[in-house]
Amino acid sequence: MTHAHLTSWILALILLFVAISLYNKGNEKGFKIVKMIVRVIYLLILGTGIGMLFSLSSISMLYILKAAVGLWIITLIELILNRKAGNVKSSVLWIQLAIALILVLFLGFKLPLGFDWF
Repeated sequence: MTHAHLTSWILALILLFVAISLYNKGNEKGFKIVKMIVRVIYLLILGTGIGMLFSLSSISMLYILKAAVGLWIITLIELILNRKAGNVKSSVLWIQLAIALILVLFLGFKLPLGFDWF
């Protein structure tokens, strides 16, 4: 289930940049379609994440923190896409997204379910 979760995250991030690229090129219909696909990917992320969380024998606060940061990232992606559609500046959201991604990657690789890189 870890691979499905990681693949869903990577796909969501790739589709975020695809959607922004489509909007910048003036393809609003394509932007809306990719935005809807990203929302479906959110469901995969949430489903696999909850499945992994409940498969643990004991849940520590670090897992809860990682889940909260994951929800923060999903919220940021949605806010960035919505602000892009409304032509509103979103540089603060991009900075938050970078910080949250670094934090979630660190927690993901540090915790026992992740890869042992640290």
